[in-house]
Amino acid sequence: MRFSEAVWQRNYDLYQKTLALPFNQELALGTLDREAFCHYVIQDAHYLVAYGRALAICGAKAYDSDAIIQFTQGANEAIVVERELHNGFMHEFGITKADFENTPLTAACHHYTSFLTATAWSESYPVVLASLLPCYWIYAEVGKDILKRNIANNPYQAWIDTYAGEHFNEEVRKVIEIIDRVAAESDQHTMEKMHLAYTRGAELEYLFWDSAYHQRQWLSLDHS
Repeated sequence: MRFSEAVWQRNYDLYQKTLALPFNQELALGTLDREAFCHYVIQDAHYLVAYGRALAICGAKAYDSDAIIQFTQGANEAIVVERELHNGFMHEFGITKADFENTPLTAACHHYTSFLTATAWSESYPVVLASLLPCYWIYAEVGKDILKRNIANNPYQAWIDTYAGEHFNEEVRKVIEIIDRVAAESDQHTMEKMHLAYTRGAELEYLFWDSAYHQRQWLSLDHS
């Protein structure tokens, strides 16, 4: 069994819970609260900068030239998408540059980005790959699921089109092919670390969407 098949089976229940999140259900129906979506977009823009850094490090650790190209280009695209959020969704939903710059990372976003960058710097190439895969793969599958249930004139159609589109899904297929080749050459200890890294990334994907729906912030500690 390929690594991608095994890791998907291991985390299938978590994926189903991710699909069932109110954020994704209401996004498909076009009923998602506007403030929740704005909260998500701001945090996603912060997230993409860190994801771009992690992809760049992954490219530097890659075993072959095709993978170097794949992940360094992916790093570039993450930053391009981050900037497009400013010019697209943020402009459309009335989020100003000051709003973005003055909004810190939430606990969920901080946890996820810290996990990605720490893994990218400290772990081996196969494990880094596994940590990055959930953002590719789960987004693509959630996007396709939402597209099947999507309503006409959905105010969030541009977001849906991005992640359900063929270009993004082709990139996901390429990354899965790379990770399956790398996993096939990895020892059992490395494979288990890959599984753990993927699961943690998938858990943080769930947490990111759930946090956005509830617009969770850092807890205020009372030191009195």
